[in-house]
Amino acid sequence: MTENPLDTFLRALPKVELHCHLFGCVRRATFTELVRRQGMPFSEEEIEGFYTRGEKPVGVLRVLRALDSQLIRQPDDLYRLAFEYLQDAAAEGIRYSEFFWNPTGTVRQSGIPYRAAMEAIVRAIVDAEAGFGIVGRLVPSIDREADPAEAVEMVDWVIADRRDEVIGIGIDYRENDRPPELFAEAYRKARAAGLKTTAHAGEFGTPWTNVATALDLLQVDRIDHGYTAIDNPEFAQRCADRGIVFTVVPTNSYYLRTLPRERWALDHPIRHMPGMGLRVHPNTDDPVLHHVTASQAWGMMVRDFGFGLDDLREFMLNGLDAAWIDDSTRRAWRAQQCAEFDALRARLFAAPAA
Repeated sequence: MTENPLDTFLRALPKVELHCHLFGCVRRATFTELVRRQGMPFSEEEIEGFYTRGEKPVGVLRVLRALDSQLIRQPDDLYRLAFEYLQDAAAEGIRYSEFFWNPTGTVRQSGIPYRAAMEAIVRAIVDAEAGFGIVGRLVPSIDREADPAEAVEMVDWVIADRRDEVIGIGIDYRENDRPPELFAEAYRKARAAGLKTTAHAGEFGTPWTNVATALDLLQVDRIDHGYTAIDNPEFAQRCADRGIVFTVVPTNSYYLRTLPRERWALDHPIRHMPGMGLRVHPNTDDPVLHHVTASQAWGMMVRDFGFGLDDLREFMLNGLDAAWIDDSTRRAWRAQQCAEFDALRARLFAAPAA
C-alpha cells in the first residue's frame, strides 16, 4: 500500500527535538526487563496500563518516578535508556535533540552519584552520534516537587562537572503550587555559570503569570509549553515581540483531559498561539508513554490544528533558532534543512501538470 504523501513528508522532514524527557522515552521491552530484574514491583497489568494511551492518559508521572525509585540501579541503565532513545529519535528524522533528565531523583532514589550518572548518559550521546548521526545534548532538570534547596544543589553538580554535552538546565514535574519564583536562586547560579535555561510553565492550566515569571525573573531562553500565555493578549504580544520560542506538545495531557473531544482540536491553545504572533515548535515530551512519534507530533499540527506546509517550515526554523547551538552551526543547519524541506515539498506535493 502506497504511503500517504504527507506521512512520507513528515517522516523525512529534518527535525530537532527540544522538549523530550529521557524517562518518558523508555521502550516498553526495556521497562519490562527492568521490572523483572527488580522482582516485579509492577504487575503485567500495570505495565500495560502505563504503556496504553487511551482517551485520558494515565500513569505517566508514576512511571517517571518509578524508574528512579525502583528500577534504575546502575549507570549502565541510564546509558541504555539514553542510547535507545537517541536511536529511536534518529529513526524518526531527528538530527539534533536536547533532552531532559532529573538528576535529583537519580541521586536521591537510585543512589547513583551525579557524575557517574551524567557520564553514562554522555557516553550514550557520543556513541549514538557515531552510530546514527544524531547529535544529542543533555539538559539536567530541576524537580520542582522537591525542595528549592535541592534545585540549587543540582545546579552546583552541573557546574562542578561541566561537559560540552551538558548545555543548560530546565525544570519540570507538576507545576501546581510550585511557581517559578521558588527556584530563582538555582536559575541565577546557572545563568552566572554560563548555562542555558528553559522552564516548563503554563502547562497544567496554571496562570499566564507563571510564564511571565519564568521569562522575567528566571530569565529563561525559551519556554516549554507556555499555553496560558494566550490568556493575556498584552503579555502574548510581549513574547511575540521578543521572539520567544515555545516548545509545545500536541499530546499535552492536561488539555486532553479537560477539553471535550469535539472541541479539543479547536480550543487547544496550540491552534491559536501562532495567530497571536507566538513562535512555536512541536515536540513529543514523553513519546513512548504518550504513544506518539516525532512524525506524528508534527502531523498533529496539520491534521488536528489546521496548519499548512508553510507553517511547518516556520516551526522547523523556530526550533533551530531556539536550539542551544552556536551561530555558525545554526546558519549551516538552517540552509541545509530549508533546502531539504523545499526539495521534499516539491517532490511530494508538486502541482499536477495542466
